[in-house]
Amino acid sequence: MPARTQDDLFACFDALGIAHSTKRHPPVFTVAESQSLRDQIPGGHTKNLFLKDKKGAYFLVTLEEDAVVDLKSIHTLIGASGRVSFGRPEALMEMLGVIPGAVTVFAAINDSDHRVTIVLDAPLMAHDVINGHPLMNDATTSVGREDLLVFLAHTGHTPLVLKVSS
Repeated sequence: MPARTQDDLFACFDALGIAHSTKRHPPVFTVAESQSLRDQIPGGHTKNLFLKDKKGAYFLVTLEEDAVVDLKSIHTLIGASGRVSFGRPEALMEMLGVIPGAVTVFAAINDSDHRVTIVLDAPLMAHDVINGHPLMNDATTSVGREDLLVFLAHTGHTPLVLKVSS
């Protein structure tokens, strides 16, 4: 199945009754590039780590943009079998339908085979509003914390909500 588009994502939100707002901006590829937008977009801003363990299990870890993660020990928290490494861009596109720089928790909409475990860092979930790319890195979409969980449940993902940041 081809990857879903922003329009598909927004239609899904609408069908689920999820309020969402999107701010368009020039493409951003890093947290540093996106920080100039903070004053315009309230809420928790995210960064995402697409990780793979030695047995081929994949994880999407979504954290606050300035969170620090120990990649040498995160596997003990998220249930990975051994140390993790970054997943290859080809696997990212195949499973989540996004490119590096556009990785987002909203890409769960493309993981219809449920091959990726979604991990939400607990401090991020303290925010009432969560922000992420709507499958492309030229916009930021805001949804409520509880609505994010509704969306993930709709995609068939029960996220692990854990404190993975230090």
